[in-house]
Amino acid sequence: MTVTDGKYIDQQQEIEQLRSELALARKGKEVSTLELYNSEERFALAMRGASDGLWDWNLETDEVYYSPRWKSMLGYKEHELEDQLSTWAAMVHPDDKDFVLDKAQKFLSNESDFFEVEMRMRHKKGHDIFVRSRAFKVTRGSNNETVRLIGTHVDITCQKKAELFDKRHTHILEMIAKGQPVGDIYNEIALMYEERHQGLRCSMLELNGTQLLHGGAPSLPDEYCKAVHGLEYGPEIGSCGTSTYTGKRVLVENIATDPKWKNLKAIALPYGMRSCWSEPIKSSSGKVLGAFGMYYNHPALPNEEESKDLISAARLAGIVMEREHNQKRIQDLAYTDELTQLSSRTHFYLNIDDLIKVCTRNKRKFGLLYIDLDNFKNVNDSLGHDIGDFLLQIVAQRLQQTCREIDYIARLSGDEFCIAVNDVESEYDTTHVAQRCLALISEPIELAGRKFTPACSIGIAHYPENGNSLQKILKAADTALYAAKELGKNRYAYYNNALTKKAEYRFKLEHDLREAIEKQQLTLVYQPKVDILTGKIIGVEALSRWKNPDLGHIEPCDFICTAEQIGMIKPLTEWVLYTACHQAMLWKKAGLASLRMAVNISPSHFLDNDLIPLVEKVIAQTGILPADLELEVTEGVVQTKQENLKIFEQLKALGILLAIDDFGVGYSSFASLKHLNVDFLKIDKYFIDDMMVDEKSKLLVSSMIEMAHNLEHKVTAEGVENAEQLAVLTALGCDTVQGYYFAKPVPAEQISQLLIENSLG
Repeated sequence: MTVTDGKYIDQQQEIEQLRSELALARKGKEVSTLELYNSEERFALAMRGASDGLWDWNLETDEVYYSPRWKSMLGYKEHELEDQLSTWAAMVHPDDKDFVLDKAQKFLSNESDFFEVEMRMRHKKGHDIFVRSRAFKVTRGSNNETVRLIGTHVDITCQKKAELFDKRHTHILEMIAKGQPVGDIYNEIALMYEERHQGLRCSMLELNGTQLLHGGAPSLPDEYCKAVHGLEYGPEIGSCGTSTYTGKRVLVENIATDPKWKNLKAIALPYGMRSCWSEPIKSSSGKVLGAFGMYYNHPALPNEEESKDLISAARLAGIVMEREHNQKRIQDLAYTDELTQLSSRTHFYLNIDDLIKVCTRNKRKFGLLYIDLDNFKNVNDSLGHDIGDFLLQIVAQRLQQTCREIDYIARLSGDEFCIAVNDVESEYDTTHVAQRCLALISEPIELAGRKFTPACSIGIAHYPENGNSLQKILKAADTALYAAKELGKNRYAYYNNALTKKAEYRFKLEHDLREAIEKQQLTLVYQPKVDILTGKIIGVEALSRWKNPDLGHIEPCDFICTAEQIGMIKPLTEWVLYTACHQAMLWKKAGLASLRMAVNISPSHFLDNDLIPLVEKVIAQTGILPADLELEVTEGVVQTKQENLKIFEQLKALGILLAIDDFGVGYSSFASLKHLNVDFLKIDKYFIDDMMVDEKSKLLVSSMIEMAHNLEHKVTAEGVENAEQLAVLTALGCDTVQGYYFAKPVPAEQISQLLIENSLG
């Protein structure tokens, strides 16, 4: 025999093996009494350990074996039910019977790969329980003929009741929020608690002055409701009349003997009511508004669960009664997810609708993250729904940590969450939130004594690019979510595939650049600066380069900008400054001509308090002469602010040369230049290219050179690529040039050769 696929197959195989051994033992085929006892004991232990009810359907004889646990789950002793298929057929709910048989037939005919159903079955006491049934096939022969179907029953009544309660609770809150008739809401509240407790009947009475008025009691006889309607409350007026009078809970175990019911028991007893517990319904300020009553047909006092439900029912009814005076509280309850305390789906949808209107009016964007926990069903199935709920609460707390105050987060259903990222400047804003979600959610947690690492998948969409309505933006985010799961889960995906690749590139760039800077994996090249009159190399500019193993050569403008964004520009600058100065000293020690080493400093770092100490440290470590070090800054720092001027003064006091890079293309202020003690102005390549075809550009270059000389600054022209440009710059009186006409940026070894050749020439 072979056993095909099925849920919990290992456990069922073990049980089946034990059943086979037991059957063999009972046939007495060369088996001792001790072996028979051991077989029975091992089989019994396996069944108790499984805690499931077992059924074994022999398809050849149509006989069905039901284990003791299977029968006790339905309230029966082992001998009280016959081992026939008709036993199950008589006990399954009529509405579920055909569905279950159809699923079984499809499983047997191989139309379905597994058998798993949920159904209702009649308990001995008369109520229905919910059962989850799973099964596997037992086959034999070369053609794998199915001869038996073996399965388990698990009682999931508590889970189903909880789901039904939550569903009804949400429905009631929605009814309250929508302002539906109070009587309808009262009836729904009563039915919700009656479904939780077999045999319970509920009523709500409103207190109008000193009178008790019927509010709702769908399961109590109309005659009884009419009889209590209009009663004056007081200390001996049943359970509800007394609780509204005293403002305290009243528990009557036996209506027939309790003095508080002496004038009312004649009304209650004919309808089977034997016990009544009442909780006063109060407003948020503590004012008594009415009473919530629970009735049983037998003398009883509430257990812990019933006691808690009595309180919660009274509170829920109190919300209805106080609706007009406490609308905000009602909406909060209606729009809050009870488990996680996040906003509910309904509230979230309303907020997204409002956000769309605001963004449309103000031409703003927002991002939507659709989040789904990976493999959450496995947690529920293996550890239980209580543990699953605990995990959802932890995830909700972690997701809240990823959001700003202006963002909006909600639990949509089950293990699905949504975050609206407000005021999105670029797609990377939502990407950063998604990254934080992945990082925080994946932090290990202990569940039921086991270490567990949660994970999630995230779909990202943007308004208005991916949808201009609630339905469209949600669909786009949901589509992206499935794309993320298809890519392997535990990741995010954009609705736009191209954007997904762009974002992935961006984050890889950031991650790899941080690592490359920390491990000093970048390289430096050097471009010569030439005296325009003598043709001699008088200096070099150090330029950083980065070749990523996966992404290839990265443009300097890309990785330098990224270094600024991720806060790595300082360590990058420190490495470049030290490496360049150290190289300058190596050339000097090799007997080559003394060179000025030019290093670019970013505007943000230039204005940082750490710059001066850094420069002093590098000079001390490398031994370079301050006069041989030239720091280049873009003209964005050319301001007359005192703190800017102070940095220039401190650097000049060290004897360092200063140059304004890319002069003429940014925010140059001639008024500012007169306050700055700089040595060079570097004219941008744009003007050098343009002056050969545009007379105005040539005039501008001429004016910049003349102005710089008048302010006692020397001029360097960047991007010189041909002899014609060089001739014009020479005629205009430019001092220094650099560009491909002389040499491209090259490694240090080639600079050494260029210096040797230049000295000979």
